[in-house]
Amino acid sequence: MAANPALGVVFHWLGGLASGSFYVPYRGVRRWSWETYWLVGGFFSWIIAPWFLGSLMTRDLVAVLSEAPAKTLFWSFFFGLLWGIGGLTFGLTMRFLGLSLGMAVALGLCAAFGTLMPPIFSGVFASQVLGTNSGRVILLGIVVCLLGIAAAGLAGIYKERAMSPEQQKAAIQEFNLRKGLAVATLSGVMSACFAYG
Repeated sequence: MAANPALGVVFHWLGGLASGSFYVPYRGVRRWSWETYWLVGGFFSWIIAPWFLGSLMTRDLVAVLSEAPAKTLFWSFFFGLLWGIGGLTFGLTMRFLGLSLGMAVALGLCAAFGTLMPPIFSGVFASQVLGTNSGRVILLGIVVCLLGIAAAGLAGIYKERAMSPEQQKAAIQEFNLRKGLAVATLSGVMSACFAYG
C-alpha cells in the first residue's frame, strides 16, 4: 500500500473528533448511573464496532482470526484486557476529577506511556529513539506532554484549595483530587497498552 499522508491526516482528524466528543452523549443521560451508561457505550465501542469494522475490512473475519498464531491472539487479548481496565477507570477519572482535569491527566499519561513503552520493551529505545533526530524530537514532545500534565495537576490542586467543599460538590458531585489522580494514573498507564494490541 502506497503512503498517503492526506488520508493519514483525515484519519487522525476523525480520531481526534471521536476522542474529543465521545463523552458528549453521556451528559444527556440523567437517570442512569455512570456504570450503566459506561457499560452500554463500552459494549458498542469495544464489541459491536470492532466486529463490524473488521468485517468490512476483510472478506472473512473469522477465517483471518483462526489463521492467526495462538501467541499473537493471547497477547492481543491480554493487552486488550489491560486497555479495557484503562477504559473503565477512565470513567472513574471523569467521575472524580471532571472532564478537563481528568482528560489532561489520563490522556497525557496514555500518550506518554503509549509512545515510550513499545520501543523500550522491543529493545530499540536506544537505537531508534535516543539515536535518531526524529526520536529525540518525540522525546521532547513527551517532556512537553508531561509538563502539561504537571501543570494541569497543579491547577487542580489550586482549584481544590480555592473551592469550598460545597462548591466542589456542586461542580463535580464526587470530586476527590487524590482518588482522581490515582485513578487517572492507572487509567493512563493501562490505556497505553493499546499500543501493544
